[in-house]
Parts: sequence; structure tokens; C-alpha cells
Amino acid sequence: MKRPIIYIAITNHGFGHATRTAAVAATIQKLCPEVLIIMTTTAPRWLLESYMDGDFIHRPRPYDLGVIQADSLNMDQPATLAKLREIRKNQNSIIASEVNFIRQNRVNLILADIPFLAAKIAKTAGIPCYMMSNFGWNFIYRDWGGEFLEIADWIDECYSDCDRLFRLPFHEPMSAFPNITDVGLPGGSPRYQSDKIRTVWGIDKPPEKTVLLTFGGLGLQAIPYHNLINFPDWQFITLDKSAPDLPNLIKINQSKYRPVDVMPICGRIISKPGFSTFSEATRLGTPIASVTRDTFAEAAFLLEGITNYNQHQIISLSEFFDGNWDFLHQPLTPPRKSEPIAKDGNETIAHAAIAYLQQQS
Repeated sequence: MKRPIIYIAITNHGFGHATRTAAVAATIQKLCPEVLIIMTTTAPRWLLESYMDGDFIHRPRPYDLGVIQADSLNMDQPATLAKLREIRKNQNSIIASEVNFIRQNRVNLILADIPFLAAKIAKTAGIPCYMMSNFGWNFIYRDWGGEFLEIADWIDECYSDCDRLFRLPFHEPMSAFPNITDVGLPGGSPRYQSDKIRTVWGIDKPPEKTVLLTFGGLGLQAIPYHNLINFPDWQFITLDKSAPDLPNLIKINQSKYRPVDVMPICGRIISKPGFSTFSEATRLGTPIASVTRDTFAEAAFLLEGITNYNQHQIISLSEFFDGNWDFLHQPLTPPRKSEPIAKDGNETIAHAAIAYLQQQS
């Protein structure tokens, strides 16, 4: 029996798409160790390895870009448009190069989150393309209007070639996709006992006075760390290696530790709207205090998601950047919905991929 091979293509935007897809890839490895996984992404290998225990081939290929950003909140639309036009102009050579690789390596299936050319690559290679996401890039670009509308139409057409979309929670309609299966939240689970995290990093405050600051792989310029001085008997945790040295700020600077590993000991996460952070926190029941992000159309669906399914606070940008963080003294708002959200995204997507691969062997 030949070894089944899956080519996993990940959008080149921040770290969130890479971590949630790596969590699904890790589940595939656990359920079916004989599958060979090719992770096609410019995300760093250490990030993928922090989610995946098994071996995989890392193929750094940028055939989409998401949004060009200075940090997690500030976007450069003109640079994004120029790069998208370049990708569109070169799409035939990009597709041909990947199809050649896929045929040479006898790939059986593409799973993508959510680069639009992946569906074209799969169709040209004659194999199925499954996708997973809570939004498509057509939705983000269409919201910007103007010259982005033509780009969004092109991406609609690309996505229409997708064989099956696993639509994650907190989603936009994603109407360009012809075949949609709704699934639960995906994401990583903590790898360490809470007691070990507390001991290794010297965290001794109760959860209600322990706060994780996390703004994704792009970070955030000008986090107002000076506000931490207002909370001398609290402990704040960050994975930002460039954060200042403060007596009540613990800097976790080893890449084997991920935000999800410290979430269980925290009473609150301060974040920007990001699916992977929101998903992992909601899976664990860790409350979220999130700033708003009006320039990114996905944010409204994410904020609605935590409003419905997690204890939360929605913080204005002025409260976050210009205020004294009094919001930390305010009670959390309980979720609007009483029924819990499904948390089986990793397993549902992994089982579907494996079922297809086993049909081919």
C-alpha cells in the first residue's frame, strides 16, 4: 500500500492560520500516523513544530499574502493591492510550479486555510481541494471597495473550485464556496500542567489577577505597558520578546511555550480580534478582553462569537491605548447563549481528510 500524502496550504498572514491548521495536521498525524504531511507555508518551522509532534515536510511557498501590515492592527492597503495584482499576473506560473511538485510527489489531497490559488492548483493537478476557515479573502478585500472589488471577484472564482469547505465558527457566509460543512472550534490544547507553568515561570497570583497579553504573530506597536504600574499586585504574561522589563510582567521567551499553554492559569486574555486566540480561549473557557478592529471585516464576526460563547469585554481602542486600563476592574460580561459551542473542529476535519485518503489507497 502506498503512503497517503496530503499537501496542506496555509495563508501567509500572521500566525493564526498556521497554528489552527497545524492543530488539525497534528490530529491527522495522531489518528493516521502513516500519512505524509507537506506543510506549505512561510510560517516558521518552529511555530508548526510547537503544534505538531510528528515529522512533516516544510515547503515555504508564498502564493497569497493576506494583508500587508505594520503590526496586528495597522494595515497597508496600497501595498496589499500591488502584491495581489502581482500574484494575479503570475498565477499561471505559480499554479504550474505547484502542480508539478504535487504530481512528482504523488499528493492525494490538498487541505487549505485559505489561500485562494490552492483550489486552482488542485483542479489543475486533478485532485480534490478541501478548505477550512471562518472567512475568505474575497470577503476582506470586497469590504475595502474600489479597486479591490475586481480582486474579490477573481478570488470568488478561485474559491468556487473548492471541493469542500469546512466552515469554522464565528464565520461570514462564505457564499462563494459550493459545498459547505459546518464544524466546531479547532485549535491547540495545553501541553503542560498548570502547576508546571506556574512553577517554571514563577506565577503565584490567583487567576483573577493573572492576565495574558497576546496580539498574534505580528505583535502590536506601542502596547501601553506603562499601565501595568497601576496593578502592582497583578501578574501579566506576554510572549513578546521585545516587551520591557517590569516587575509584574512575565516574559515567556521559549518558543516551545504557546499562548494556549498559559491560558488555563489566566482569568483574562487581552487580545485583538483573532480567530485562533478566540477559538483556543473559548475551547478552554478562558475569558477574553478584546480591542475592536473596525478596518478588518472579519472582526465583527469574531467579536460576535465571543459575545455569544465566552465571558468577555469589548474594549475601545481609546480605552486600550489612552486609558488607564480601568476595564480590568470591571466585571466580565457572561456569554449571551447558554448552550456551549461545538469544539470538535480538529477531529471532524481530520477524519474527513483521512477518510478520503484511505479511499485512494
